[in-house]
Amino acid sequence: MGKKYTITVVGMGYVGLSLATLLAEKHRVLAVDILPELVNQINDRISPIQDRYITEYFSHPNLDLTATLDAVEAYREADFVIVAVPTNWEPTMQRFDTSVVESVVQLITQCNPDAWIVIKSTVPVGFTAEIQRKTGNRNILFSPEFLREGRALYDNLYPSRIIVGADMTDATLKAAAERFASLLRQVACKQNVETLLMGSSEAEAVKLFSNAYLALRVAYFNELDSYAESNGFDAKEIIKGVCLDPRIGSHYNNPSFGYGGYCLPKDTCQLLSSYGEVPEKLIHAVVESNQTRKDYIAQKILNLAAQKRSVLREKDDLRKIVVGVYRLTMKADSDNFRNSSIQDVLFQVGKSREGIEILLYEPSLTNSDEYCGFPICHDLSCFKISCDLIVANRFHAQLEDVVDKVYTRDIFGRD
Repeated sequence: MGKKYTITVVGMGYVGLSLATLLAEKHRVLAVDILPELVNQINDRISPIQDRYITEYFSHPNLDLTATLDAVEAYREADFVIVAVPTNWEPTMQRFDTSVVESVVQLITQCNPDAWIVIKSTVPVGFTAEIQRKTGNRNILFSPEFLREGRALYDNLYPSRIIVGADMTDATLKAAAERFASLLRQVACKQNVETLLMGSSEAEAVKLFSNAYLALRVAYFNELDSYAESNGFDAKEIIKGVCLDPRIGSHYNNPSFGYGGYCLPKDTCQLLSSYGEVPEKLIHAVVESNQTRKDYIAQKILNLAAQKRSVLREKDDLRKIVVGVYRLTMKADSDNFRNSSIQDVLFQVGKSREGIEILLYEPSLTNSDEYCGFPICHDLSCFKISCDLIVANRFHAQLEDVVDKVYTRDIFGRD
């Protein structure tokens, strides 16, 4: 197997937990997080995120994985420290908030200057070189992740590619980059994974441009769908015909209410901000297109509600139309609804309270009877009976018995 390393992973979200779980099959892994309940769950082998592959791996008896709140001790013992903490988009700064990454890197540098630091968090282009200068620590690499929520561990088992960024003119850094890449190949089931070593800024750009292209595909097929629906055309047939061209393909072609989640919204904004004085039109158009799609969907829902209200008034029924929102999550197999497009649509529809009421069904919100001022119904049967119109970003078999009430643009039944 080769040398067994001590690897510290900081941040137990999708990226950090999936990497910690896989690497612990062959190495000693210390998982660091600031939440005691999360640390306890990991040590009890209970996955804190929805990922059936992580749940399966947690049952492996040879998993050398220990979660801890003691970051300093975990850094001191590490050969490699993988940094997978959040970098949220900060609108006022018009860039990622990298303060958590910076503080982690600075503390690692103080505790263990010999450790190799691998940044997995998504950062602005040029960040790795900048933090090297700030800290005086050259032992910093950048390795972008390309994972899907709910399938993060699977995507590490079968990676599309492995990329590690460092100063390729420095033999020591280049060797460390190859060593880290070999650790990822070692735990992958896929054979002969394409591996690219490149400059850290180039690796940072790969991450942002990859997600910007995915966002572009989502926006493109959403605009196609808006055109088809507005003209009474069959969007499914158009999309199938377009995507049979092998140069286009059928991936990322299912219409939605807009792209959302952890990555695409913030990464497209960061890439757009990175252009500075460099001429561009396309990335800006992608960002604008996503907002336009959510505006279109919100207006469509309001129009449908108004039509239903008119039918009731013809029968002298003056009650308000109940618009139900089925799930706030971004994807069908995800428990995350941060920055989900359905939420933006909900808030827009919610501004027009005249003649409508909104009711939510979100089974992950078990401890609350409301979300952002909107009531939650915890009983699905009651929810379906109560609603005149049900809005679903992603259709589910649970709604088949009330399909006549459902408005969705989920044509192919997948993300």
